[in-house]
Amino acid sequence: MNKIETPIAETFSEWAHKLNINNVPKDVVDKLQLIVLDSFGLMVSAKNEQYIKSLINALQENGDCTLVGHNKKVNPFNASIINGTAIHGEDFDDTFEGTPVHVGSVMVPAMLSSAQAKNLDGEKFLKGLVVGSELICRLALVAPTAVHRQGFHPTAIFGAFGSSIGVSSLLGNTINEMSSGLGIVGSMASGIIEYLAEGTSTKRLHPGWAAGCGWQSANFAKSGFLGPRTVFEGQHGVFNSFAKNNIEPDFSHIISDLGKRWESKNLALKPYACGTMAQPFIDCAIKLKGKIGDVENIDKIIGSVGEGTVHRLWEPLEEKHNPSSPYGAKFSVPYCISIGLINGSAGLNEFTDKYLKNLGVIKLASKINYEINPNDEYPRNYTGKIKIIMKDGTIYSSSQECLRGGKRDPLSINEVREKFEANLKFANVKSSEIEKLYDFIKNIFKSKNLNDLDHVNFF
Repeated sequence: MNKIETPIAETFSEWAHKLNINNVPKDVVDKLQLIVLDSFGLMVSAKNEQYIKSLINALQENGDCTLVGHNKKVNPFNASIINGTAIHGEDFDDTFEGTPVHVGSVMVPAMLSSAQAKNLDGEKFLKGLVVGSELICRLALVAPTAVHRQGFHPTAIFGAFGSSIGVSSLLGNTINEMSSGLGIVGSMASGIIEYLAEGTSTKRLHPGWAAGCGWQSANFAKSGFLGPRTVFEGQHGVFNSFAKNNIEPDFSHIISDLGKRWESKNLALKPYACGTMAQPFIDCAIKLKGKIGDVENIDKIIGSVGEGTVHRLWEPLEEKHNPSSPYGAKFSVPYCISIGLINGSAGLNEFTDKYLKNLGVIKLASKINYEINPNDEYPRNYTGKIKIIMKDGTIYSSSQECLRGGKRDPLSINEVREKFEANLKFANVKSSEIEKLYDFIKNIFKSKNLNDLDHVNFF
């Protein structure tokens, strides 16, 4: 990119400020509607999880913002943190294909709490959601893999900026206040990936923290606090600080074709409750389930994989064969293939202690190994390929050529709704209340008052 004359934060803020929501293409709005539906289902599904109970116990301040799934209201900062953590908690939320970044778990709670705190309507909610989601996706394209390789969770870093611009838009901040908010939140963004070492809950927290920081930074800026407008491209900006410096950033991704090219319409919704790169292998397993008969007759299974996925999804192999926690199982392809072959599904139920203690699942997982395919398209495309060798020598093969739920094979509206309903049933929500929540979400962009959510009884 040529010399940057105007700070990138200012350019993007000017576009966000001037955006007429009526000019946003229908396919973008439709995709974000599905993201909202998916996110609400996940918020509620996690309401009984210990990590959510821990956050609620720690963040007690009362306020005007709904903790979705709970009979409690807190301030917007805490609501953003808790609701965002709930959405991302089981790694079942949306992803921006080709990058390890999640959008709904940041933007939906940030926009919901901000709109409720300021008594704003659904149209303002939508505009904030649009500009923030677009910024997160565009930031993820600037230097693909660089942030993750540096040891940071991209959702934690980029999500904070999306939340900040979204809240700023919702609050009606000026262009200068918007760009200042982006500069401020750059000093709030954080999230290292050391959670991989012990399978702890910090990854779950990252989108919620990013959502909460958006509220803080936008309000700081609105009150006159200043942040650097060169937060993206500066010598000590986000990419020089959080990204591997041998990967050259292309800042044109942030500001080129604004309003003409929409990256957020390419967000992918997950059909399975596990890591994105494991999903195609579950599809492979489900395709073969009806062909192989008794899994006891399987001798071994070989997965063909991209080298870049091995360290997260296949190694250490002993741990992946027998995951030490349900959360760890979400990032074990052997476990995911096993439940796909045995159950033909991989929702929230399959990643619980019940299945982790199922000796049949673990026995089958222990028969699964991998070989590196040098022609695998990762990270440009997420694919899966498995070969099952039976004890009698029969071989069955299956492949999935793209991420199901992604832009090449999107989930239907009915599939997303079925996922939404299954997730609420997982949390023991009554069918009548599921319908109430669905109706609220269906009309959320036209809502005059987002506190109508209080009419849903989750208990």
